[in-house]
Amino acid sequence: MTSSRAVSTLYLIRHADAGDRSAWVGDDDLRPLSKKGRRQSNGLAVRLQAEGLTRLISSPSLRCIETLEPLADVTGLRVETDARLVEGSDGPAALQLADELRELGDTAVLCSHGDVIPDLLSELRILGTSFHHALTWPKASTWVLTSNGTHWTDAHFVPRPDS
Repeated sequence: MTSSRAVSTLYLIRHADAGDRSAWVGDDDLRPLSKKGRRQSNGLAVRLQAEGLTRLISSPSLRCIETLEPLADVTGLRVETDARLVEGSDGPAALQLADELRELGDTAVLCSHGDVIPDLLSELRILGTSFHHALTWPKASTWVLTSNGTHWTDAHFVPRPDS
């Protein structure tokens, strides 16, 4: 059943800095944020804490979860994980999640990776979402998506917080 309430905003975040992938030994899904990344995630929490968020959803990768943990601390929300946001997933899968959240009326944050985010943005562009900035997705940056209740209508880029 679809709620009569519609999501007005979705915050799509690329995970904060996690250092050099090639310098990490072990499972890349367990690579944590760097000191710089922790500062960036704290900046994201300050920026988004008053936005009326109802859900925080992350890729299962540690660096994505850690990006949202300061925001979880200040909002009292828990960080959920969804495999549709994992590195190597694709735009249509992430778009399906975004559309489910819009239909439920959630004001959510999604945290994902540098391969999933451009795929999702490309899907949105194909579907007619208006982009007000060039497509870019540096670490710890945010795309703010707004809807009219049935479609994602606008996408605005917000640079990463100072780190």
